[in-house]
Amino acid sequence: MCGIIGIVGKNPVNQLLYDGLLVLQHRGQDAAGIVTCDGNTFYMHKNNGLVQDVFQTRHMRSLHGNSGIAHVRYPTAGSSSAAEAQPFYVNSPFGIVLGHNGNLTNSAQLKQEMFRQDLRHINTNSDSEVLLNVLAHEIEHNARNVALNTDMVFDAVTAVHKRCKGAYAVVAMVANFGLLAFRDPHGIRPLVIGKLESDLGVEYVVASESVAIDVLGFKLVRDVEPGEAIFIDMDGNFYSRQCAENPKLTPCIFEYVYLARPDSVIDNVSVYQTRLNMGESLARKISREWSDLKIDVVIPIPDTSRPSALELANALNLTYREGFIKNRYIGRTFIMPGQALRKKSVRQKLNPIGMEFKGKNVLLVDDSIVRGTTSQQIVQMARDAGANKVFFASAAPPVRFPNVYGIDMPTRNELLATGRTDEEICKEIGADALIYQDLESLVKAIQMSNPEIEVFDCSCFDGKYVTGDIDETYLNQIESVRGDNAKMQKPKNSSTQLDLNLVNENEEVA
Repeated sequence: MCGIIGIVGKNPVNQLLYDGLLVLQHRGQDAAGIVTCDGNTFYMHKNNGLVQDVFQTRHMRSLHGNSGIAHVRYPTAGSSSAAEAQPFYVNSPFGIVLGHNGNLTNSAQLKQEMFRQDLRHINTNSDSEVLLNVLAHEIEHNARNVALNTDMVFDAVTAVHKRCKGAYAVVAMVANFGLLAFRDPHGIRPLVIGKLESDLGVEYVVASESVAIDVLGFKLVRDVEPGEAIFIDMDGNFYSRQCAENPKLTPCIFEYVYLARPDSVIDNVSVYQTRLNMGESLARKISREWSDLKIDVVIPIPDTSRPSALELANALNLTYREGFIKNRYIGRTFIMPGQALRKKSVRQKLNPIGMEFKGKNVLLVDDSIVRGTTSQQIVQMARDAGANKVFFASAAPPVRFPNVYGIDMPTRNELLATGRTDEEICKEIGADALIYQDLESLVKAIQMSNPEIEVFDCSCFDGKYVTGDIDETYLNQIESVRGDNAKMQKPKNSSTQLDLNLVNENEEVA
């Protein structure tokens, strides 16, 4: 997963982009980048690291212009090299920068097409650079020997939809022309539009989550529809077009379980309300199937599971307590590359409050169980703190299949639930009982807020991939390059940074 944002404003947007990235930091902690546009010139700075570490005052001062895009990265494709931090840039045909959230499932094929047919060279292993070059090629094809217009840009996006498979939410900027944003025909990854009206005129923002729009003082307008492209020119004029055949909204269900911030609204669904609903449905299952459990206290695993745990406790008339204190300066263990690093960081991140555990039967509630690293250590922490019995509830169903649409759960061998029964999983994490959410209940928990969403991408739970192009060969291929062992062997260049003024060579600089 990654976080993207694009703004067309009436004043310099460097600070707005920076502030937007800060609230999207949970979507990627590996690298950050900002590109601003002033006439025909792009100003770029990007590097590995957190937003607050990548951008210093000297960098911000060099980012000129009233429009721009920005990105926070957590890699599932490519490597962790700073050279693969986004946004990416090409100077042909018009000078284009692009940031991408998701994963192309046919990037290898596209890369070959770029080289053999389109005569474009891809410099990195990132599927986002492939996507940029596909877009640039299609724009060049449509605008050959004529002045670029919005219809040509939309036609290019139509061609992108026909060529690219997988999940992609995109923000891009064409030098001295405008901001382009579009979403794949399934709407797997989120993308929302915000608007601000002032004395200076209308300003627009497009971002991965509505929380970025709220924080920047914009008003949430709507989601970008699946397959839709929107274009905002430098004067703030807004255009949109449906560019895909037979689009159907099938958002990633894991956004609501874990990825998105609770204060976001995605596809007209409150993430917070969804997590409350998840807790309520989980409580019903416990009442129905686990009524013999003698639970003294309900304790969430901070932070994502708090709403579910609170609603569960209320529904069962049980005591709710905060039993773990979180170190805010440790990153999310789910997105840390390498099992050893995850194990170390869990104990550094959470510390139990002994009085909440001693002599009690504790029900721990987490949003999900992926690799089981966190769950196993937390159960042991509870026992070490004096818990009598430790029960564990997951607000999501068992994660048994790899996600290929931009979430780092790639190998089945690394997923605790793959090939194991619930009883075996319970034994593996050391709990006295394990309760999973049912998939049907999870879907209903989200549909309560928006019944118009008929289908979700639940592939990590049920193995059904909505794009229809995933087979065993593909899964084996990604597992060979995305497993923990492969990641730890990849070079990570943390010292390289890119701080560039990029001039569109096909136009005169204004």
